[in-house]
This record gives sequence, structure tokens and C-alpha cells, in this order.
Amino acid sequence: MVSYFVVTDGQHVLLVDHKNAQLWLPAGGHVDDGEHPRTTVQRELFEELGFHAAHDIAAPLMITCTGTVGLTAGHTDVSLWYVVHARREQPLVFDTGEFNSVRWFAFADLPFDRSDPHLRHFMDKYLAVQMAM
Repeated sequence: MVSYFVVTDGQHVLLVDHKNAQLWLPAGGHVDDGEHPRTTVQRELFEELGFHAAHDIAAPLMITCTGTVGLTAGHTDVSLWYVVHARREQPLVFDTGEFNSVRWFAFADLPFDRSDPHLRHFMDKYLAVQMAM
């Protein structure tokens, strides 16, 4: 099980250039035994990007099941997709062992062709929720 967290600011999303997957992905990580997936978000947010969420982590926006790809043997991930709000000015200290870089993408410029196959669906759901607010 994986807790993905899509970091957003206005009309922008933060993605990580994942070394193993060779894709632009939301940050996230595997849930440790006995760990609540929301706790995973908090832990991984600090470990991977170097900051803490300024808000409580709400329920996941969606759940997916995906066969992984990359440089190592694949496996199947069941992923919970959470939203974390942050400011683009937020200082980031990203995990250089896991990521080549991190980058804020405008919604219109998201690299859907080189990302998780469910990112477009997530963005559709996210925008629908934002419109309803």
C-alpha cells in the first residue's frame, strides 16, 4: 500500500522526477506495518521534501491499483491519493537519493505522458472538488 500526496498551490502541482520509475510522480511512499496511511503522508512529506503540512491531512481523494514500472522488478501498488496544500515559495529539501529533481507544474503543463497513468483522473477529481467548494 502506498500513500501518494499531491502537493498543490493554486493552479500548480509539485511532482518529483523519480529515479527508479523514470517518471514525474507525486511524492509518496509505502505504508509501514501498523502505520496509518495519513501518518505515512506526514512522515514521507518530511523525509522526501523536507517540510510538514500546515493543515490536517484529509481523506484520500481516490484509490488506485497499478503495476509499477522502472529500473527494478515491478510490483503492484494499491495507492491512496491525498492532497497536501503548500506554497510554491515553500523551501524544499528533496531526497536526492530517490529523485533527480522536483518541479512545480502548471495544471496545463502536467507531463501526463511521463507520469502515473492515474494522474489525469486525479486532476479531474481534484478540479471537480475545487469547483464544488
